[in-house]
Amino acid sequence: MRNLRPADLAREHGLSTQAVRNYERDGFIPAAERTPTGYRRYTEVHAAALRAYLALITAYGHALAGRIMNGLHEGELDTALELIDRGHHQLLRDRETLDAVRRAIGHLTAGTGAGTGRSIDPAPRTVGELAHHLRVTPATLRKWETAGVLTPGRDPATGYRIFLASDIRDAELAHLLRRGGYGLAQIATVVEQIRAAGGTDALAAALDGWQGKLTARGVAMLAAAGLLGSYLRYLERP
Repeated sequence: MRNLRPADLAREHGLSTQAVRNYERDGFIPAAERTPTGYRRYTEVHAAALRAYLALITAYGHALAGRIMNGLHEGELDTALELIDRGHHQLLRDRETLDAVRRAIGHLTAGTGAGTGRSIDPAPRTVGELAHHLRVTPATLRKWETAGVLTPGRDPATGYRIFLASDIRDAELAHLLRRGGYGLAQIATVVEQIRAAGGTDALAAALDGWQGKLTARGVAMLAAAGLLGSYLRYLERP
């Protein structure tokens, strides 16, 4: 197995040699052996690890990619696979949410009125229950409310926030858009358009764009799986 320098690994991906050293330090690629003079000596194993890690970033983001590689290097293969499964599950949820938003817009434009279309989940929820459902914090939902994204009512008896079907639909939409990199001001505008059943042509075009992002993420996951499988074959060798 031929020896590689940090510059060799960096050049393939347009990285700096310091970035490669940082990835080694953080456990995203295996630790390198050292020459008698102290220089790092990488191999094709490290090159395969780096390809897999960078592909995972594209597919799952920096945080999850790092956790997956850490799991592999700590001998926790099942933990790493579970993290990958969660990423696929989140992609499926995003697809389902996008479909639900399309249906909601379809009902609104058909004249059913804002908030009366088919809901994602008709059961009313408290702020804590909705936060758990979306896997965000209650503080995040309150921030969305302050920005005008959410407009929950209040329980007359307790004064606590209560999220009805239309509120949950808006929260699901906000969650999807936040994952797509949209700001709260943009999201508030989109949600308000849905509530008012206005701007439907622009909304339909935006949904097509979000569909494209989900498709690109799915393709990136396939590419990452192939490179990760190649790296695992290196790890399985004695």
